[in-house]
Amino acid sequence: MKLATLNQGRDGQLIVVSRDLARAVRVPQIAATLQQAIENWDALAPRLDAVYAELNAGQAADAFALDMSALHSPLPRTYHWADGSAYLNHVQLVRQARGAEMPETFWNDPLMYQGGGDRFLAPREDIEALSEEHGIDLEGELAVIVDDVPMAVSPERAAEHIKLVMLVNDVSLRGLIPGELAKGFGFFQAKPASSFSPIAVTPDELGDAWRDGRVHRPLTVHLNGEKFGEPEAGPDMVFGFPQLIAHAARTRQLGAGAIIGSGTVSNPGVDGGPGKPIAEGGVGYSCLAEVRMVEKILHGEITTPFLRFGDRVRIEMFDPQGDSIFGAIDQQVVQYHAK
Repeated sequence: MKLATLNQGRDGQLIVVSRDLARAVRVPQIAATLQQAIENWDALAPRLDAVYAELNAGQAADAFALDMSALHSPLPRTYHWADGSAYLNHVQLVRQARGAEMPETFWNDPLMYQGGGDRFLAPREDIEALSEEHGIDLEGELAVIVDDVPMAVSPERAAEHIKLVMLVNDVSLRGLIPGELAKGFGFFQAKPASSFSPIAVTPDELGDAWRDGRVHRPLTVHLNGEKFGEPEAGPDMVFGFPQLIAHAARTRQLGAGAIIGSGTVSNPGVDGGPGKPIAEGGVGYSCLAEVRMVEKILHGEITTPFLRFGDRVRIEMFDPQGDSIFGAIDQQVVQYHAK
């Protein structure tokens, strides 16, 4: 099943989307918003799935042509947004570039930060930033939406609470991160609003690509129209989503609609060393910080800049037939001006 949210009002309007992303149906008689659907998932999911079947069969009389630009992030806001760092190749490169070893505990205890869930960007909304000096970066990731998760849940039981899967652009301001971390209290200003793919899908919609609590497909990232990265999202994800959810719920319950992110998708090179750019036969990257660290490690200097005003980022994932699964996050970076 594929779901989306029309960008109407603060929490939007829930719609069911056809498998080919061409048509959609409003479902106010079932749930007004995705948050309402998630909070009542066991009762409402079968009804939404029935609409999905009718839509794909061409039998939904009230279907309309889907305009991707009319969509918000599936959840325009949430009570809880926590992002992990499950691709330890990314973490290792960043630490290696500054001459720091990665603690052994990182291999069995996930990294995670709690971000701002009060307002997400729409998938085609501009990324507003105050200054290029802040080191504006994209981060291509995946995320899941859960229903109510009990405290101290096991990874095995946590898997049962995964209801929807999405893509993420977890925007980072790299220039602000060191100063914030130096305080010993985590990020805040360095993590502005994130955006999510226009479509959220149930795990079964991914077929064989969904296994072990991971999505085994490449994540395609374009920067200013040029392919920047196509890393595989499955094999190098050290902690699957069930483990990340269990980590987040170790000492607290997670409310329905909580979003858990994977962290930046990252692959090492075939020789186990730093991955190569697309132009050199590698799979590239899903954030600029990583290519900058690779440049420093291999060549001793950084040549790739962070995002500048006017740059455009596109993040998407395709099925084996080349069809978009989640639709695209497609955003331009612009300078913020006080309104």
